[in-house]
Amino acid sequence: MASADIKPKSISRAKKWSDEIENLYRFQQAGYRDEIEYKQVKQVDMVDRWPETGFVKKLQRRDNTFYYYNKQRECEDKEVHKVKVYAY
Repeated sequence: MASADIKPKSISRAKKWSDEIENLYRFQQAGYRDEIEYKQVKQVDMVDRWPETGFVKKLQRRDNTFYYYNKQRECEDKEVHKVKVYAY
């Protein structure tokens, strides 16, 4: 399966919060780079999201435990710079 080998070309740090950064924060908390890596590792097509906000709702970690997230923003301003943004 060729798609299992998608590797990022570059990496940068988030500068300011956005919906995209919020979701990256959630994937990275659960131990993944981003949604692409999560789907590869877990072999899933869909990620559970809050319909109201589009934020990730639930992620399965590599040890098969689950992370559950709130509907509202969880990534505080002081955490934003820790979020890694991968370019493919």
